[in-house]
Amino acid sequence: MTHFFTVSPDFSPEHISGWFIFNTWLQRATGEAIHLELYSDFASQRADIAAGRVDMIYANPSDASLLVREKGFVGVARPRNLSDEAVVVVPAGSAARHVEDLPRNVRVAATDHPDVRMMGMIMLEPADIGRDTIVPVDCSTYILVAKALMTGKADVGIFLKAGWDDLSDIVRKGLRPLVTGQIQLVRHGLLVGPRLAPKRALLLDTLLRMPDSPKGEDALRNLGFSGWEAFEDEEVEFMIDLMDTLVA
Repeated sequence: MTHFFTVSPDFSPEHISGWFIFNTWLQRATGEAIHLELYSDFASQRADIAAGRVDMIYANPSDASLLVREKGFVGVARPRNLSDEAVVVVPAGSAARHVEDLPRNVRVAATDHPDVRMMGMIMLEPADIGRDTIVPVDCSTYILVAKALMTGKADVGIFLKAGWDDLSDIVRKGLRPLVTGQIQLVRHGLLVGPRLAPKRALLLDTLLRMPDSPKGEDALRNLGFSGWEAFEDEEVEFMIDLMDTLVA
């Protein structure tokens, strides 16, 4: 039986090959047939999740509630020392030095990464900026968020910190971070659905031992991870409750 694996579409394009390398390594290490399917947008991925086609997913925090509480997914592992943080960024020439310096009516560029967009909007609240005061500039990637800022199409950009860090030095020189989130409890994680749940212990043990082999270490490096740690049920539920609180 082939299991279907996917990754939240908010990953950096630079890591596309890394996920295929990881999937190949995981199949060989576990002896399981796993097909990796990558999506360019959240809507098409969620349609396949709703249809029950996904068995394993590297999920963002916003989707965790649907996956765990409605689709019966359970946590396996999450990257070690890697939390999801948002960065609010302006063009380098902007007069704003603090969030409070921004006007209420601003053009905000962001991707459709729901939890990063949500965290960014929370960070803009000290300037009395809300969903009813902004002009949204929708972008498909963080590169395009940066481009919108640099070409004057947006006044503020919201980045996943990892997406900000992946930008080239030349691009970052044209931009300036105003504030970076410090929640440190919101994290992506690897979840498995009911068909693959019986292999949960095998998968966790395999992932924890990745740094012990040259090929495993290489696969981690291609993802930009230092390793994995267990993602316990209690931690998954706590993160879901935290996300619900932040959204409320």
